[in-house]
Amino acid sequence: MIHERIDVAAVLQKTALLSSLNPSETQLLAARTSRKRFDTGELLFAEGEKCQGLHIIADGKVRIFKTSLGGREQVLAINVSGECVAELPVFDGGVFPASAMAIEDTEIAFISRSDFQAFCLEHPGVALKVLAVVGARLRRLVGIIEELSFTTIRQRLISALVRLAETEGKQTEAGIEFQLPASHQELASQLGTVRELISRNLMRLQAEGLLDVDARHIVVKDIKGLRDLITASS
Repeated sequence: MIHERIDVAAVLQKTALLSSLNPSETQLLAARTSRKRFDTGELLFAEGEKCQGLHIIADGKVRIFKTSLGGREQVLAINVSGECVAELPVFDGGVFPASAMAIEDTEIAFISRSDFQAFCLEHPGVALKVLAVVGARLRRLVGIIEELSFTTIRQRLISALVRLAETEGKQTEAGIEFQLPASHQELASQLGTVRELISRNLMRLQAEGLLDVDARHIVVKDIKGLRDLITASS
């Protein structure tokens, strides 16, 4: 829940794309920036809509996803505070290639396409940082394509669990404990499958003695065993 009005200049200063700006330049850009609020579950924009400008997440989280004709979702990224959303259409004038939805109450600092393009002409370093961000996201998308094309659901799930254990886990007497950052349905969308298969594979890993599952709470009892399964399947 957003409780107070955001400081636009402070948001811009904390955004990686704009970190090279000095305070006076940041204030100039802040004067061209408006605020937008989105409730949980509300779309920032839909795939195929014409891009009107740059969205910077001031507070909250945003899910970037594509939807098949049959209604199945594939999550491409979860963006958080300080990150930008869909920078490329701001420059090429095209439509949004994916949809963006607030997964919690979210506040956006919005800069119109024309204002941001003009600002980049005055500050080429910002445009170079945009290219770096777009390049990093392209690498991530290639990784998603590789996973969906060459690995099974079980392999993708195990890889995700190991990453979470390494980055979010806390060592306890029971094992490495962490919370899944999303529901089984959301996790399924990220891994390119359906909720039932996520739940089934979690139960299978639990039956094999590798972890314990209690809703979103996970205790990895044998991290080496999980890593060995990844190695054996590669």
